[in-house]
Amino acid sequence: MPNTIKNVVPAEPNLTFFGLGIAPKILEILEKNKFKTPTPIQFKAIPIGLEGKDIMGIAQTGTGKTLAFAIPVIQRLAQKTGNCMVLVPTRELALQVDETFRKIAPLFKMNTAVLIGGAPMEPQVRQLRANPRVIIATPGRLLDHMSQWNVMPNDVNILVIDEADRMLDMGFAPQIEKILKFLPKDRQTMLFSATMPQTILKIAGSHMKLPVSVEIARSGTTAEGVIQELFIVQKEAKKRLLTKILQQYHGSVLLFSRTKFGAKKITRGLRDSGISAAEIHSDRSLAQRKDALDGFKAGRHRVLVATDIAARGIDVTNIELVINYDIPEDPENYVHRIGRTGRAGAKGRAISFAMPDQAEDVRNIEKLIQTPLPLKKHPDFPEEKFIAGSSSAKSRGNNRQHHHGNRNQHSQRKPQKNFFKKSSNRRF
Repeated sequence: MPNTIKNVVPAEPNLTFFGLGIAPKILEILEKNKFKTPTPIQFKAIPIGLEGKDIMGIAQTGTGKTLAFAIPVIQRLAQKTGNCMVLVPTRELALQVDETFRKIAPLFKMNTAVLIGGAPMEPQVRQLRANPRVIIATPGRLLDHMSQWNVMPNDVNILVIDEADRMLDMGFAPQIEKILKFLPKDRQTMLFSATMPQTILKIAGSHMKLPVSVEIARSGTTAEGVIQELFIVQKEAKKRLLTKILQQYHGSVLLFSRTKFGAKKITRGLRDSGISAAEIHSDRSLAQRKDALDGFKAGRHRVLVATDIAARGIDVTNIELVINYDIPEDPENYVHRIGRTGRAGAKGRAISFAMPDQAEDVRNIEKLIQTPLPLKKHPDFPEEKFIAGSSSAKSRGNNRQHHHGNRNQHSQRKPQKNFFKKSSNRRF
């Protein structure tokens, strides 16, 4: 019988981190790093985490979830023996989480270890021999170390599962279940996610003790500060439309492709057009991905082209524009993608390209976010319409303009092959 999940009554954001139960030493570090005002997820989750309770934190990407669990983890480890294990879906996110922990943990004489695929085992073994109090790992590499007895999980008394929905999307459910079997039952578990599908609720019921649900926004809610726009465009016209949009907006751009092949082609085309661009996808080594991200942060690359499988962990502030060059097949990925802009209350813009035969994909996104995507036209491009069968177009009052004779053709259209599901068992 699954445990009952209690709800937290929403509270007004605090003006400072004072009054949340945070130790003075950590408050000093926060002030030194110019963390002055807690985000809503931090305001709600930190006091509960400090009490040692299990947490299910539901909040959009870019709302400060990492600090929401890092502060309770470090403060509780400073008060007791034992270690913390943080599970994340990608290499980039592991490094980002480690960066946050390193702002606080060293002052408490705590080491961290990062266990990720695509990096040599031996340096990670040396980190483990230094008795880290916090281990940040991707599931596949963690199991590699456990199989070689490099990691003994019997002293883990705090478990954090970050970006849980994405972890399951990437096919890590069997690995997570296997890891959970080795961990002590008597532990604190904190699970954070942008969405809350049934599979995560099942994990909560089976592996958590009366978790407190801290929900900052409805599952599937997009960031408030993001202006969303949708262009209907033929496949062969996407490149020209992208050029026009990049001429209109001059800031940093994170661009999403469905496949790594597409990401390579788009990056090459941008460079041929004189636009500085870098790419992040599963064919790139860890060093190449890190170099691309560092170059994007530093402004050496104006455009970062990414696939969904590689984009988690991209924590870059002040991204002006997210472009969905290919709209995602999984509607939840739309929420994750556009959450890369408009972070921490800032303003941002998300522009999506949809082909006329992708009405169903757009409809599924609108159903998840519970709002229609504003349809835009560019003066240099002919007006396109969705193929018949689009509830999206109906909701805009365009039903009379649909070509109803094509309805059967659309309903029988084979779904586009999802490259990422095919490779979902890849270890990162």
